[in-house]
Amino acid sequence: MIEERYVLATDRINEILDSKCSEIEDITVKDYFHSLFIWIKLADEARRLVHTGEMNKKSLEEKKEWNKKLYEELTDRYEESYLNPSYACKKLGDDYGRILSCIYAEMRSMSAYAYEDDLKNILIRMELAVQIYGLFADKENEATYDSLKNCYESFAFDYLDAFMDEGVSALVCTDNGVVDSIIANADLTDLSYLYDYGEYISENELRLAEYMNGLSQDKIDSMARTYTEGYRMGFVTLNKDITIKDTVEVRYFIGFERVVRAAVKMFLEMGLKASIRRCAVSFVTGRNSDKVGYYSTSPCRQFDADHEYDKALFFSKRYMERKLESYRNAFERYKDQAALMGGPAVIECFGEEPFCPVVKKEAIKPDEDTRKRFAEYSVRAGEITNKYIKGEERSFTIIAFPVPAIGDRFEEIFDETIKINTLDYVLYRDMQQKIIDVLDSAKEVHVLGRDGNKTDIHVKLWELKDPAKETAFENCVADVNIPVGEVFTSPVLEGTHGRLHVKNVFLEGHPYKDLSLVFEDGMVKEYTCSNYENEEENRNYIKEYILDNHETLPIGEFAIGTNTVAYAATRKYDLGSVMPILIAEKTGPHFAVGDTCYSYDEDMETFNPDGKKIVARENSVSALRNTDPLKAYFNCHTDITIPYDELGYIRAIREDGSFTDIIKDGRFVLEGLEKLNEPLEEL
Repeated sequence: MIEERYVLATDRINEILDSKCSEIEDITVKDYFHSLFIWIKLADEARRLVHTGEMNKKSLEEKKEWNKKLYEELTDRYEESYLNPSYACKKLGDDYGRILSCIYAEMRSMSAYAYEDDLKNILIRMELAVQIYGLFADKENEATYDSLKNCYESFAFDYLDAFMDEGVSALVCTDNGVVDSIIANADLTDLSYLYDYGEYISENELRLAEYMNGLSQDKIDSMARTYTEGYRMGFVTLNKDITIKDTVEVRYFIGFERVVRAAVKMFLEMGLKASIRRCAVSFVTGRNSDKVGYYSTSPCRQFDADHEYDKALFFSKRYMERKLESYRNAFERYKDQAALMGGPAVIECFGEEPFCPVVKKEAIKPDEDTRKRFAEYSVRAGEITNKYIKGEERSFTIIAFPVPAIGDRFEEIFDETIKINTLDYVLYRDMQQKIIDVLDSAKEVHVLGRDGNKTDIHVKLWELKDPAKETAFENCVADVNIPVGEVFTSPVLEGTHGRLHVKNVFLEGHPYKDLSLVFEDGMVKEYTCSNYENEEENRNYIKEYILDNHETLPIGEFAIGTNTVAYAATRKYDLGSVMPILIAEKTGPHFAVGDTCYSYDEDMETFNPDGKKIVARENSVSALRNTDPLKAYFNCHTDITIPYDELGYIRAIREDGSFTDIIKDGRFVLEGLEKLNEPLEEL
């Protein structure tokens, strides 16, 4: 049936192109559909070559040329493409322009489906394009914004069951399609394999894969072992049984295949098969700025920003409820596989130049009600995930490495990162315990900035009932969050107040200048930054990317980073704007807004290496999980770090008013922490 529909759709598209869109009178609308159908034909031709095996036989240069053809509208011609909502509105008018740009953007997902030989997903988008064309070709009924919107909404709604099924199966099943052949069998010395993903391949991926090929197998194995052992130790540290799991979700940046190949073998030795999925490519099914799966350099980050909220067009209450139902049903179909999923093992990358998108009035933006539905969906979908992939049974690990975009000293920085990722965890464990011993004697911590940093915040700590057996802080060594280097807690919200300020920070791919958050009883009360001249744009930027569209969020974590080696490397190589939060959070005190580090896992007993039970595992918001779970979790957690050189002091204040400084004027001042200052002095 799919093949029959495919023949009908391709015949109709060929007919439209052959007639030069003659059924439409408006010359600009003609031009739009000509561009759209030319793109569809190109993507489908790529699928045909993959299907017949011809694409696989092509040389490196031939594959590179195909990649260029598939992505050049984004890399070279975006400003004058209908993919650009500003250009589309200029040429087609605001109503037609906005929605036709959204529909064209959705068609871009076809390049990925082409390399997966996914005829069904190619077909349904062909049919959508033909249907949209038909609205304009109808001589009796003029196409309107509402008719276009209804058509797009029907597409999103009608295929929800299929979309959710694809997403859940890709997460929990280990039939990984095209990526299996690459990781298991490809000749990684022949860089043409990079183009078999169907993702955009830049010099970044080519140079990274080439660099990986130049490393010894021992070094590759060492990197993979640090990564896989971190995952295993996460289960050990959290007192969870890894033997009841048989699947690990592997995420990585394209170019790291040698490390992933070695890691997959090591996971198999642990009894774990790898689930590896492509990051979302469809704006209908979940594409956004967060890359979950395997991914490559974005061909156009402004395009990603312009279309991130296209789903606001159809994200009604009815659609949200239907999507949640489809998501739940999909998990029910794959509940046996989901029960065996151990959680994600992530290889992050860093080094790309920071990007702050232009805010375009023509781009689709959610209204306040839709933002609330986005937030509600995130929380409720998280509950469903947690029901089938149980929080109390799963773990994770994250490790980060630079990519060539970081600059001319890439290889030097890569070696430095390996050093950072493999620091002596016993040394850090013992030094961090000295910090915890002081913090456990305090009722609150006062953090004060200096030299232009306006931070002035008091953090209320848990009261210990039995200090001999209990602690409020976790001693974090290299397991789930590689590298080593922090102690952290879930603060008491009531009594936590003040301002958090960072002059420059880079969070999850987005730069912030003069980021300022004001807290009252642990909840965000005010927020701003100076990225844009317009204050409303600054607030919207923070609301979208830090508050995750919530009106407010609690402080989910307070931590003190101790990895001064990472801090020194950041300063030495001027990496402040690109260092990932995974490493940056270890280079000073940090505060996370959103869920605690123990979300969905609060009731499991966890102990520090010294045997003390960690009791600060929840706050008054997450405590609602038993009575009102929709208000207990936010499904987001964003760490914001104050660098050492912006610190006046971190002061542990006891009940009687006495205090002990842990850091003063950017240096650790507790006895026994002298080793931590050595990298700082070398600067």
